Amino acid sequence: MLSIADALQRIKGRVTEAVPAELIRRLCGECGHRWRDRDLGPVVTTHLFLRQVLHGNTAVAHLRRLSGLDFTDSAYCQARARLPLELLQRLQRAVTDGLRQDGDERPEARWLGRRVFLLDGSAFSMPDTPELRGRFGQPSGQSEGCGFPVAHLMALFDARRGYLLRAAAQPLYTHDMSQAAAVHGVLRAGDVLVGDRAFGSYAHLALCLGRGLHGLFRAHQRQIVSFRPGRRHGVKGRPTSRWLRRLGERDQLVEYFKPKVRPEWLTVERYAALPESVVVRELRYRVRRPGYRTRVVTLVTTLLDARAYPAAELARLYGLRWGVETDLRHLKQTMGTEVLHCKTVAGVEKELAAFALAYNLVRRVMEEAGRRQGVEPNRISFVDALRWLREARPGDELPALVVNPDRPGRVQPRVRKRRPKQYPLMTRPRDELRKALLKQRPAA
Repeated sequence: MLSIADALQRIKGRVTEAVPAELIRRLCGECGHRWRDRDLGPVVTTHLFLRQVLHGNTAVAHLRRLSGLDFTDSAYCQARARLPLELLQRLQRAVTDGLRQDGDERPEARWLGRRVFLLDGSAFSMPDTPELRGRFGQPSGQSEGCGFPVAHLMALFDARRGYLLRAAAQPLYTHDMSQAAAVHGVLRAGDVLVGDRAFGSYAHLALCLGRGLHGLFRAHQRQIVSFRPGRRHGVKGRPTSRWLRRLGERDQLVEYFKPKVRPEWLTVERYAALPESVVVRELRYRVRRPGYRTRVVTLVTTLLDARAYPAAELARLYGLRWGVETDLRHLKQTMGTEVLHCKTVAGVEKELAAFALAYNLVRRVMEEAGRRQGVEPNRISFVDALRWLREARPGDELPALVVNPDRPGRVQPRVRKRRPKQYPLMTRPRDELRKALLKQRPAA
């Protein structure tokens, strides 16, 4: 049996430095996890798991060659199953906090002195098993056995540095807001949360204010917004908010009132505890860049001071929200989180925690490369940083990584050039289709 030191020496990745064995052992103790000394103990298995997801969630046979260790597919899968989910989630938070703590207070990491975070929802799929279908569900219109379970993903990113702070999986048809309030615990008073129109409801704004947070969201499409001073409110076809004060052109303070109908994602007790009204700020600006689909943007925010937070700065800050789409693309497409491989609910949640940790290790490489090369971390190629982290060994010096060109206002048509193969969609389970093929008579 290999010692842990020998096994880690064979794994040879920078991951063993970023995620030290002592931290894993300590968190195992805090979780109450007990284990026997074996080749695939929690330390070695965790490092192998991270190495696996860094290589695109590669097959176990490939992982054996990458690590130089001798284990069977079954032994590794059993070792991963023994890892507590709480261990991986705590490890992800502990390592991420360690990566962020040395630069979180720097002025360049803030917007007008405040930390900014991006919130958005997405989805990912997984193998078609009864357990996963029962937990997450699948898109409507698909018969059982003809599709794959899909989970709703809520992700919270650091806007300036790109770190993934929270990734939570819920059933597919879960409203974004049902998870948004849960991420508030990651933030602290004074932080700014930026999101799309799904988060601009009265209830979410009131919850943000209750925790001392600030929100900047696009106004919901059903919210009637008028900038006419002294306008009427509460009448059918008119705004439900009460006009208070004009702050500038297309910039005003209004009072939002608590709706009579409670949103489904909020409990009766929490909804009853919300105030009867909140004061917010509405502003509107035009997008004048050719090629952009959106021409007019209406925002609602709890940042009420027009001198401290000018409308132009708020518009620029909301423009950064598009960065969350790029972050999700890196997480899902570049790293391979779009389709997970485990066949149990616990396994899928462990995979998601491992991917979040690996994603943040790549972000750390980007941040360090940007500091050395004198560019913003987001200009560093995520793919190049991922490739270096995959192959680097302990003690390797970080080289100059690829710097993406700065192309503000770049637009591309939303079309595909490569034609997919024209196979029909599966409308019946595979076994039925196979039997139908076997019943076909050969041509005479």
